[in-house]
Amino acid sequence: MQSATHQAIATVWRLECAKIVAAVARLVRDVGLAEELAQDALVAALEHWPASGVPDNPGAWLMTTAKNRALDRLRRDKVLQAKLEQIGHDLDAQEALIAPDFVDSLDEARADAIGDDLLRVIFTACHPVLPTDSRVALTLKLLAGLTTHEIARAYLVPEPTIAQRIVRAKRTLSEARVPFELPRGDALGERLASVLEVVYLVFNEGYTTTAGADWMRPALCDEALRLGRMLAGLAPGAPEVHGLVALMELQASRAKAREDTAGRPVLLLEQDRARWDRLLIRRGLAALDRAQVLGGARGRYALQAAIAACHARANTAQETDWHRICALYDQLAQVAPSPVVELNRAVAVGMAAGPAAGLELVDALAGDRALRNYQWLPSVRGDLLARLGRTEEACAEFGRAAALAGNMRERELLLERVQALRRR
Repeated sequence: MQSATHQAIATVWRLECAKIVAAVARLVRDVGLAEELAQDALVAALEHWPASGVPDNPGAWLMTTAKNRALDRLRRDKVLQAKLEQIGHDLDAQEALIAPDFVDSLDEARADAIGDDLLRVIFTACHPVLPTDSRVALTLKLLAGLTTHEIARAYLVPEPTIAQRIVRAKRTLSEARVPFELPRGDALGERLASVLEVVYLVFNEGYTTTAGADWMRPALCDEALRLGRMLAGLAPGAPEVHGLVALMELQASRAKAREDTAGRPVLLLEQDRARWDRLLIRRGLAALDRAQVLGGARGRYALQAAIAACHARANTAQETDWHRICALYDQLAQVAPSPVVELNRAVAVGMAAGPAAGLELVDALAGDRALRNYQWLPSVRGDLLARLGRTEEACAEFGRAAALAGNMRERELLLERVQALRRR
């Protein structure tokens, strides 16, 4: 019975933690302190619920307990009156918080208190004053409800390292006096880009794990999708938010087909498309349409989503519109130029115009320092060489890629390709 209660507490906490932290942060004006007070409410639940039973409304119980802890803290610090006056000003100025310049950027963001507070927490946790790894850790802790142990396991980093990142992040936000507010004007675009970057980093780590024994970590993909959908609901007029949601929905739709029954990777062109999740595809295409209607068709995430949509709309690998994908990569290279984009463009060219054309583009990237230890460069080159019948060269490239791969499943896949070529 106790284990069932603990499981119920964990489930409720995962669902409610972000709203609780957001509501408490509105009272204390400090996300670090708010997270600690919310954790106090969780501890109280762990102490009381096994004996008294799970309340009828467990989320409300946790919320009330956390707010009471916050009020106790404010009374203890002898600043309750000042904080209440500040809250009163906030309520009176509700419309001012959604000022014209903010509305222009987010197009009538929801004004409900919980939504407003959640959006503030997201923007605070992803403030540019923090390094990217700290933003990721703090976001997962505050908004995804993951424990320090879960975050450390996901990123294959020692748990004390993650704990230090989170502590330093909260201290940095406090010392820098980062306001618990929605950014406005020019700051909005800068902060929104930071938020989207962190969410997509989390998704990518789940979609293809950097290192370790797992090809994917679906829980991280799920958390990133949850945060993305939350942002889309809170910022319905921001096209890049919808572009990112579209991209994640479409990529996540392939998850079940990306592994075989033994957990080994299955490449895109070899996947059983009947296993692709049609609901996620429909959601992704709808989000992409929304981004385009809002004028964000040339956003970096919307363009990547449009590429993913080309795959989603093809019933078979042979029906893929590679010429369209090449054109989209051309646009992406202008909007968000990077060696990785160029490498992906070379793959598309290799499919649309033949492996020789793709290989020419890949060879032009060979000297790029940013790709020096990027396993997908020799992997792509190996695939193009194999299609040209240059088997020995292809084997050498796949072997080099395997040596660079940090993910065990990925390494095994590359070595299997070497063996398959040699058998052939």
